[in-house]
Amino acid sequence: MELKSKLAFIFPGQGSQYKGMGKDLYDSYQFSKKIYNLANEILEYDIKSICFEDQNQDLNKTIFTQPAIFINSFILHQILKKKNISPSICAGHSLGEISAIVCSGCLTFEEGLKIIKIRSKEMFIAGEKKPGSMVAVINPMIKAIEGLQESFDFYFANYNSPKQIILSGRTNEINKISNEIKKNNLGKTIPLNVSGAFHSPLMNPASKALQTIINSLNFNDANIPVYQNYDAEPSTKSNSIKTKLLLQLNNPVKWHKTINNMKKNTNKFLEIGPKNILSNLNKSIDESIESFNISNKIDLNNFFNEA
Repeated sequence: MELKSKLAFIFPGQGSQYKGMGKDLYDSYQFSKKIYNLANEILEYDIKSICFEDQNQDLNKTIFTQPAIFINSFILHQILKKKNISPSICAGHSLGEISAIVCSGCLTFEEGLKIIKIRSKEMFIAGEKKPGSMVAVINPMIKAIEGLQESFDFYFANYNSPKQIILSGRTNEINKISNEIKKNNLGKTIPLNVSGAFHSPLMNPASKALQTIINSLNFNDANIPVYQNYDAEPSTKSNSIKTKLLLQLNNPVKWHKTINNMKKNTNKFLEIGPKNILSNLNKSIDESIESFNISNKIDLNNFFNEA
């Protein structure tokens, strides 16, 4: 990847976590130890041991998943920044939008983590009060599925690519719509291991709590455009960023449109965070997109060797 070219940074959301993520960075970079210690203070529990050891299988619980991914993405971003690798535009998928907002200079790491602490907790609570589920639909007949909303109670949570959408809703309703999609050959359904109906009105209680913490923080105008999930459009003004960050919690993630809009500025994307989910989505959106994912020290070394 040509470093002199414009780069788009994209940050992953839930589903990209894995046991042991960030351990090699912790062992190799002194500043990352300070980041994890600071995170432990803010979160008031040991996120490091959950990321590295996960003895109680907590990493897949929303309340722990979100800060774990955010911390990993932030450390990787800081390593790139120290090597003078910076984006011209950025975006993040769901949770990853907060990573993008921090990347843009709109918020500090501490402020981003404080939002995620509340966001993850309230989303978990909302999922317990109003149990919900999510299902991925591969190769979906989108128009036909949209037509089913007249007869079934469900929501579109993610428009990820032409080949993948995510549906959200109460568990029994998601089971019904999944069966209907199978019966009519409208796509392949894959249930997701999540603790609630994210990006739907079932998250409204979490949205109210999130608004309080967001309004308590001083958002700066962004140094670079942040393409946000709510409308897939770039934002730099602090008030717009705050408003759309809040709205994405109970509205669909328009990721497919986001990437298409970002492509108007650059065709080179760097995914920063665990795994390569967004890089794979890029391939299904447009095979001409040049994507490189960085999730560990080996990826960092490979990136600089190939650059």
